[in-house]
Order: sequence, then C-alpha cells, then structure tokens
Amino acid sequence: MTEKDFKAEPYQHFSDSGKVTWKAPSNIALVKYWGKLANQIPANPSISFTLDTCATTTSVAYQKREDGKDGFSFDLLFEGKPKEDFKPKIETFFKRIEFYVPFLKDYHFTIETSNSFPHSSGIASSASGMAALSLCLLDVEKQLNPEMNEKFFKKKASFLARLGSGSACRSIEGDLIQWGEHPNIPDSSNLYGIKYPFEVNPVFKNYHDTILLVHKGQKQVSSTVGHDLMHGHPYAQNRFQQAFGNLDKFKSIFAGGDLEEFIKMVESEALTLHAMMMTSMPYFILMKPDTLEIINKIWKYRTDTKVPICFTLDAGANVHVLYPESVKEKAIQFIQDELVVHCEKGHYICDRIGMGAKIIADQ
Repeated sequence: MTEKDFKAEPYQHFSDSGKVTWKAPSNIALVKYWGKLANQIPANPSISFTLDTCATTTSVAYQKREDGKDGFSFDLLFEGKPKEDFKPKIETFFKRIEFYVPFLKDYHFTIETSNSFPHSSGIASSASGMAALSLCLLDVEKQLNPEMNEKFFKKKASFLARLGSGSACRSIEGDLIQWGEHPNIPDSSNLYGIKYPFEVNPVFKNYHDTILLVHKGQKQVSSTVGHDLMHGHPYAQNRFQQAFGNLDKFKSIFAGGDLEEFIKMVESEALTLHAMMMTSMPYFILMKPDTLEIINKIWKYRTDTKVPICFTLDAGANVHVLYPESVKEKAIQFIQDELVVHCEKGHYICDRIGMGAKIIADQ
C-alpha cells in the first residue's frame, strides 16, 4: 500500500457530536529503531513485543463547530488537568494527518488522556499515547464511513500513529509487531506495522516484562532529538545494516525457541542503541548508575543459575527485564531480592506480552 491508499473516502454519514475511548499499550522493541528519514520513515526496520499493563487510555469527545474559524480546535487534558505544553505536539500531528482524516477542522475535540505508567521515563509513552489518539480519530472516521473494514481500520490506525510517533505504529496490534521495509519479510512496510508473519515458538507467546523504574523523571534528551542525531552519525550506516541482519537472525530464533540466542540478540540491541547515543555529536547518556548495577546483577544471576532472564532498554534509564513464563517465580524473587533496591522509591511494573489496543465502551 502507498500513502494515497489511506486518503479518506467521501463520508456517507455526518454526526454532530459523540465520544470514543480507546486503550493502547506501549511496546518494547527487540530490534531497535533509531534514526528516521522525512515523514516519520524509519532508517532501519524494527520488531517489538506489545505490552499489556503499560498503556494509555484516551477519550475524544467531538462537537460540530459553528464558529466558522479555520484551524484546529481542541482542548487537551492529561490525567484530569489541562496540559498546554502537549498541545503543540498534537497540533503538529493534526497537520500531518489532515489529508488522511479531513474532518479534523469540522469538529472541536476534547481529548482526555492518562497513562498507567510515568510519562517521559523511557516506557514509550509517546507510542501508546499516539496510538490511542489515532484509534480514537479513526473510530470517528469509521462512524462517518461505516463501510471501513477491520483490517483496513487497523492498518490505517498504525499508519496515522506513525505520523505522531514512529514506534506508535507498533502499538495497535499484538503480540509481535514488525515495522519497516525488509526484503525478507513479506508485506513489511515503512508506513505501518504488521503482525510478524513467520513461525513463533510458544515460549515467546507468554513472555514477561518487569520494568524497573530507575528514573521516573523527564529525560534530559528526548527521543526526537536522539533520532535526529543519527544524521551524520559516524556509525549510522553500519548500525542500520546491523538491524536488517539481526531481523534475519531472529527468524530462526523465534521459530526454534532458542532462548540463549534470543538473549544475546536482545541485550546486544539494547546496548547498541545506547552506544549510538554515546557516540553521537553532541553525545549523551540516558543510563544511570543503577541501570548498570542492574545489568551486571542480571548477568551474574544468569551465569550462576542458568535461568534465562535478560534485559533490554528503551531510550531511557529504566530496565525491562524479560523472561519466559516457565521461570516467572524465580525471576520475580530475584527482582525483589536484588534489583528493586535500584528502583526509584522501589517502584517497578510487572507486565507481559499483550494483544494490542482495545476499545472502551462508554460507561
């Protein structure tokens, strides 16, 4: 599909007002996306586990405008309070997607959103947030054009979400989502995420992700800035080639349930992501001392016990501890005994693979 395929059909129904609510999960990349081209196109393909507990719930109430003014009209509430500093990002998003959802200027929107996890702390809040908002807007469009089928709905939602935040396109469906054109992955696209099309061993179908909240504050360097620093990065091209190759390697890992190779690939990808940050110009470090303490303890525990537990990192200091269902009790005990001490106020989130976004019925 091309961008033109997502242009809206002439609307058949018009509604004066209404309200829709969606809950969209975050996701954690196994092969990382870092660096992008124009129009939110990824510089390299990626693949992620869709999460379950870490999610954004967004409601969009819409009312037909009578003011005759041009431009977008919306109010934004984050966790019950006006959030003016979020509005420019929503304005930019609306400008990017107006061609594909042309009703945007016909309504005043009241957007209410909340997260189940701390914002701007490396748990991809922009992914879940933009996915939830995109689903709400597309739900409005589906009411204007009821003939839209579910398959196209999900694909267009992923397409729109990408224009808000690249990784958001991986938060529409679950459980294993691939994004970015790859010559060896059928139907892969830079425009939207797809469900991973190859065989996946059952061991990867019920994986757990315990997120250790090392730092819950604002990151000193945003992901947007970090992506931009890949332009002219001395190691960028090698990194992009590595990501393509790693996705090829994951095909046999997923099919065979090879946990040892899975661990090597996932941890290498996490460290490569942060290596790109540390070797950009200007360079920066998002890991904290406690991040490194956790990593070293995981390595030691795995060596001593042979329990297949590993880590990955997003663009932040927090650590995602990944492990299969079969070792859940041992992993949780280890986390509580050894790792929680490195979390801010002892806080952590127990999550697991999820199956994607859900519509929330009106109460």
